[in-house]
Amino acid sequence: MDWDAEKIYGDFVVVKAEENGVNIIGLTRGKDTKFHHTEKLDKGEVLIAQFTDNTSAIKIRGKARIICRHGEVYSGE
Repeated sequence: MDWDAEKIYGDFVVVKAEENGVNIIGLTRGKDTKFHHTEKLDKGEVLIAQFTDNTSAIKIRGKARIICRHGEVYSGE
């Protein structure tokens, strides 16, 4: 294939809520960082997020398991 899968698919992050009400906030790239998307997960729900040209960071509030190609961490502990 002559397309760059890494460029198209970017980095994925899997977030699994370990409690109700986990908030996930996407932050923009550029001169001024802004919130551009939010999600709320309940216990057991999973969100698969992707870093893109517009998303430079993901903020997670609450108890969750986060898995990416760099490893696994837990938030809210």
